[in-house]
Amino acid sequence: MGDLYALDFDGVICDSCGESSLSAVKAAKVRWPGLFDGVDSAVEEWIVDQMHIVRPVVETGYENLLLVRLLLESQVPTVRKSSVSVGLTSERILEDWSNLKPIIMKEWDENRDDLVELFGKVRDEWIDSDLSSWIGANRLYPGVSEALKFSSSRVYIVTTKQGRFAEVLLKELAGVNIPSDRIYGLGTGPKVEVLKQLQRMPEHQGLKLHFVEDRIATLKNVIKEPELDAWNLYLVDWGYNTESERGEGASIPRIQLLQISDFTKKLK
Repeated sequence: MGDLYALDFDGVICDSCGESSLSAVKAAKVRWPGLFDGVDSAVEEWIVDQMHIVRPVVETGYENLLLVRLLLESQVPTVRKSSVSVGLTSERILEDWSNLKPIIMKEWDENRDDLVELFGKVRDEWIDSDLSSWIGANRLYPGVSEALKFSSSRVYIVTTKQGRFAEVLLKELAGVNIPSDRIYGLGTGPKVEVLKQLQRMPEHQGLKLHFVEDRIATLKNVIKEPELDAWNLYLVDWGYNTESERGEGASIPRIQLLQISDFTKKLK
C-alpha cells in the first residue's frame, strides 16, 4: 500500500508572498493608475511589508490586488476612501476579511474574473521580461525541494494559484518536473472536488490519502464532505496561517498539525 499526497502550493511548498505582493502592486498600478499619482517608493515598500502580515486571508491571488488598494487607501489621505479603509488596521483585515472583501468589491465596482486575468497577465509579463527576478522573489520552504525530488509517494499539487506559475517554480526553484496533469490549479474547481476526483481514479485505489494545507478553512470544508472521510488532513505550522488558526486546528481531532521536518520525512 502506497501513499498519495495532495499538496497545496503557496504556504506549503513555496513562500511566494514577496512575489505575489510585488505583482499585486504592479497590477494595482495598471488597474487604478490614478491612485498611485504622487505615491512614493516608501509607501509602496510599507504596503509590501504589510502584505506579509495580512497574507493569511488570501485564498486566491487576485485578492492581493484588493489588499494593496485597501492598504494604500488606509495610508494615503488623498486617495479616495472606501467606507472601510478609514482607520483600518492589519488586525481588522485578519479578523474580518470575509466581510470586508464583498464591500470593497461592490464599492469599487470590481469584477473577480477581470482581476484574476489582470493578475495572471502582469505575472506573465514579468516572467517574459525578467524570469530570474520573478523566480528570485519566491522561495521554497527548507527541505521541500529534496523531499519532492526523492519522494516515493504519488504527489499532486492542488492549489488556487494558476497552474502554469506553480509548474515554472517547481521546475526552476525545486528542479522537479511534476507533470501538468498532476497540477490542479485555478480553474480546475474547488479543492474538495479535486480531492474527490483523485480518490475516484482507478490507479489510486488502495493508496493512503493525505492532504496538506496551510488554510484551516479549506480543511474544514473537507471535513464537511462525508465522501472525503478517508483523507488524512494536515495543517502546516510554517505557511500563511495565524497562531489562533493553528490553535483551532489543534482542537479538531481530524486535523493533524504538521512541522516541516515531519513533512519532509513523510514525503520521502
